[in-house]
Amino acid sequence: MIQCKAVVFDMAGTTVDEGNVVYKTLQQAISDDGTTVSLDEVLALGGGKEKFQAVRDILASKGVVDESRAKKVFENFRKQLESAYKESPVKALGGVVETFRLLRERGVKVVLNTGYDGKTAKGLMEKLNWRIPEDVDLLVTADDVKNSRPAPDMILRIARVLGIKEKEIAKVGDSIVDIEEGQNAGCTWSIGVTTGAHTREQLESAEPDYIIDDMNELPKIVLNA
Repeated sequence: MIQCKAVVFDMAGTTVDEGNVVYKTLQQAISDDGTTVSLDEVLALGGGKEKFQAVRDILASKGVVDESRAKKVFENFRKQLESAYKESPVKALGGVVETFRLLRERGVKVVLNTGYDGKTAKGLMEKLNWRIPEDVDLLVTADDVKNSRPAPDMILRIARVLGIKEKEIAKVGDSIVDIEEGQNAGCTWSIGVTTGAHTREQLESAEPDYIIDDMNELPKIVLNA
């Protein structure tokens, strides 16, 4: 039986409730550029991804393949998001803090990883008053690796830093690319959660090991596996 030594959690939509401000802001930045896109399309195409890649993919779905234009949209998005986060309430999703505490009490490392850049992720942690190593053990962002999700780079880095094997890691996230990231890294557990970007049906398309509706369900999976 494989022992779970670390759980890698996505941030927005998985552990953090920020009212979908990221994807609403991404939708606004793309619309400001003159491309009409719905919030559902933004969630479907951009959920969990490094945000510049999300911009590229969303624009490409509308027939816009222009790197300079994508960069302009992305910079506008970053400026708008910084302002939005200053005004938006941010809180932990239900059961998250309790799950973090239980896992750490049982000797399981709690790691955050995200498609955000480092500045945005650290700003979120400050608003939540989550600290390293008091509340979580490690944070890895898209800035820390060459290739973001669904590439395994962030999880490979986490395994290296913690000195554990990828198969001893559980990956939990609210998007298809979260699940694919865990699978590509060789995690024994790739777990979808229905609290964020993608629906249960969308998550099922990535064939995760489990899908949960509430973070309180997670310890039963990884601690009793």
